[in-house]
Amino acid sequence: MKQKKIPLRMCVVTRERFEKRELLRIVRTPEGEIKIDISGKMNGKGAYLKKTKEVINKARKNKILDRTLEIVVPDSLYEEIISCIEKEGEAL
Repeated sequence: MKQKKIPLRMCVVTRERFEKRELLRIVRTPEGEIKIDISGKMNGKGAYLKKTKEVINKARKNKILDRTLEIVVPDSLYEEIISCIEKEGEAL
């Protein structure tokens, strides 16, 4: 039986490739809002981040998401991303 292909995505900070479920997707919607995409299917321009605080802080410091999504990302979103990662870690 043919094995199903696992989709790989690249973290915009580390440039490493991971399975889609190991990354967190941040989306700039067509309306210009920035949201965390838990489902991975939200409409808009997306950027993937590895689910670690170090990567999130590096993205904030170097404004990587700002360049990738072509919009200014507020600090409150980074805090929301970190809390989302912490909640997910507690669930495991």
